[in-house]
Amino acid sequence: MLCNHTTILQSSIRMASLESIINQVKVDVVSPTYEHDNAKQLDIVSRSFVSDTITVPTKEMYEYATKTSLGDDVYGGDPSTQALETHIAQLTGKEAALLVTSGTMGNQLAIRTHLHQPPFSVICDVHSHINKYEAGGAATHTGAQLIAIAPSNGHHLRLTDIEPQVVLGDDIHCAPTRLICLENTLHGLISPHGDVIEISEFAHKNNILMHLDGARLWHAAVETKTRISDLCAPFDSVSICFSKGLGAPIGTCLVGSKAFIQKARWFRKAFGGGMRQTGIIAGAMAYALANNFPQIPRVHALAKRLQLGLENLGVRIICPTETCMVLYDPSSIGITCQEIEESAAALPRPIAITGPRLVVHIQTTNEAVDDLLTLVRTLKDRKAKDGIIH
Repeated sequence: MLCNHTTILQSSIRMASLESIINQVKVDVVSPTYEHDNAKQLDIVSRSFVSDTITVPTKEMYEYATKTSLGDDVYGGDPSTQALETHIAQLTGKEAALLVTSGTMGNQLAIRTHLHQPPFSVICDVHSHINKYEAGGAATHTGAQLIAIAPSNGHHLRLTDIEPQVVLGDDIHCAPTRLICLENTLHGLISPHGDVIEISEFAHKNNILMHLDGARLWHAAVETKTRISDLCAPFDSVSICFSKGLGAPIGTCLVGSKAFIQKARWFRKAFGGGMRQTGIIAGAMAYALANNFPQIPRVHALAKRLQLGLENLGVRIICPTETCMVLYDPSSIGITCQEIEESAAALPRPIAITGPRLVVHIQTTNEAVDDLLTLVRTLKDRKAKDGIIH
């Protein structure tokens, strides 16, 4: 019976020429109108306040990236990637760096590398990326319990928030705290360096490690005029991103001691994150450092102009804009976030908004900010005309 079934399958297979197989394999992913399409996409991005993750690489970035080396980052290493990793290690004041695909991978590699044998717990901000937006990675990859804490001041975690939640001692009912993860910036808010140092000193005194999700650390450095290495000094490891505020298409660097990075490289391979010719990625990241990082002061100024414009219209600002994000509540003028979102999407040149957070990035235009403020003013006037607000 099995033989007959196999015979039927074999007889159903049609012999094909090599040329026809080659033709079946071919695919062209470049649109004939790619220049127009990409220009349109850049215009869409310039009018999106959803996130800074939506920034797109420029022709100049790609042209620079194509000049990088063609080494294999798994077998023997790639010179351009190694040059970037060396630079980032020096910039952050750490011994070594590792290129990874994303901020999530950087954070999860750090947690997995730091923590060796359960049980253990990790303290973080309840609003942090590690807690809310990494698909439960700490539990999945490391078996770690997250102790997520809400900042009592509504802004950032302080030692007074963390210390009561830290699990010390040998009570077998509890998972001892082995790692504290902070995020800077978080929702565009900067963690004061003095508070970070106080937390770090407490942690290290109690043999607790420190990790920083520094996806937007660039913004904190610019706004506080503090060297990257000083911001990283209180931490045993830092994950620092290039695809958000700096506009590279992909890439994060994880930094720490040589032994830590050597172990993280091993886990990167286990996670499926080992890549081959990464020079082109390193090239885009290097271009971003040289050309996009200097644009961050303009981003902050534009975000603050957006906040001021909303305030002048009577919109309540949830907390002062410190870097690139405006957190707002339009209910103070009788409008909902959903109304703004839907009206913005219906404009002849749509504006993209999601919820009460507006993110300004290196490709946001002055025109987009002006058009958004005009829209809010129009909605407010319409409410007043209808007698909904006075």
